[in-house]
Amino acid sequence: MLADLVAGALEDASDRRAARSLAEVEADALAAPAPRDALAALAPSDRVKIIAEVKRASPSRGALAEIRDPAALAVSYQTGGASAISVLTEQRRFGGSLDDLREVRAAVEIPVLRKDFIAEPYQVFEARAAGADLVLLIVAALEQPVLAELYGLIGQLGMTALVETHSAAEVDRALEIGAQLVGVNARNLSSFQLDRDLFGSLADSIPAGVIRVAESAVSSPADVAHYREAGADVVLIGEALVTGDDPVTTLESFLAAG
Repeated sequence: MLADLVAGALEDASDRRAARSLAEVEADALAAPAPRDALAALAPSDRVKIIAEVKRASPSRGALAEIRDPAALAVSYQTGGASAISVLTEQRRFGGSLDDLREVRAAVEIPVLRKDFIAEPYQVFEARAAGADLVLLIVAALEQPVLAELYGLIGQLGMTALVETHSAAEVDRALEIGAQLVGVNARNLSSFQLDRDLFGSLADSIPAGVIRVAESAVSSPADVAHYREAGADVVLIGEALVTGDDPVTTLESFLAAG
């Protein structure tokens, strides 16, 4: 599944490159307003931070929410206390787009994450040109030299990489490239099974000074409390927010639990 998602994302990026060259997108990225300081926004504090996600669908659940106005949803997240917004831009299985990212960036003041299957520099330049402050890198999807190259490029453009892991070996690989924001995804991207305790089993291998992000398997405030007790500085939440009737109230309840 992960290999298919990466291959599809690269094919879609190739189609976009045919319409707009790397040189043009790079120029747009360099001309974009300076990115926001995501590390400051997500820094550890006496309460959990939340990255709230704009997410229409997923391979595991199918359609989740129509989300006709991603900007309005992002504003509600900001109102509810989110520290950053994640925007799914993968179009085939998640129903997202770079237009969603642009609309969200124009609507909120907090940092915005491009969440996609990033595997080449063109996608990183696209993210910055569209206004992203953070870019997701999935360790399991990338060979170490490519991971290091993309991490370096993200930093050169002033953005922050959220480096996602699923095992102790992947945490080691994230730390090897100097990652300051390390996520542990409870969802296995090969089988899509969930393990809510995976974060707790890996948290101690993420050293002090590195921001710890728990991803996936959040459906209630108790799940946020579980991650917080296990050492999470930040929790990324998507499905529970987009499938509820009142994202502001839901988000506030999650924050109170942490």
